[in-house]
Amino acid sequence: MGLFDKLKKKEPEPAAEEAGTAGWDAIEAAFLKAYPGQDKPKHYATIIKWILGGNDPLDGISVYDGGDYWHFVSFGLTEIYDKETDDPDISGYGYELTLKLKKYDFEDEEAELRNICGILQMIARLTFTKGEIFRPYEYLYTGQQEGIDARQKSSLTGFICVPDSTVPAINTPNGRVEFLELIGMTDAELKNLSDHASVESLYRQYNGDLTDYRRPSII
Repeated sequence: MGLFDKLKKKEPEPAAEEAGTAGWDAIEAAFLKAYPGQDKPKHYATIIKWILGGNDPLDGISVYDGGDYWHFVSFGLTEIYDKETDDPDISGYGYELTLKLKKYDFEDEEAELRNICGILQMIARLTFTKGEIFRPYEYLYTGQQEGIDARQKSSLTGFICVPDSTVPAINTPNGRVEFLELIGMTDAELKNLSDHASVESLYRQYNGDLTDYRRPSII
């Protein structure tokens, strides 16, 4: 049985012995190192877990306060509880999703935070249902014209993927975990991409990693 078979949605099962949290704890420790003192960040837990028939594959998303930005991290693309796969070197799919949202005087900040959580769940759902694996220096472009913000007014319509610049990859009891950061990009920027090299070039030109709803396109 492969990884996708192990992690796809299953029928509800009888309650079993409580699972360990070694993978989850390792992710929290890595972010606590980056954000000292934030041992209780904002957290958005999934009400009905995927394995129990829920619609959201991530068991939760934490949001750390980076000062002028919010730093999101997912819990669920790696083995956040006990080890289930045969590969001792890689935990689950090998990465969790992150995103740094630049703070503004949002009309409804909570709606914007939940909106990003919804986007991370949507991207993770592509992995769980279609086997889509995302890697550094790839891009997500759907051709949509609406902004990725809650009010759909931003010029950002998609993302590039880069290694998280704040939290490096970690080794956990369940294997290695990388943090794949999403950065919001405009339609013009995304249309200029074709391969890993073009994404790396745009990332260097962008010279930052915040998803900034109000910035102009650099292309």
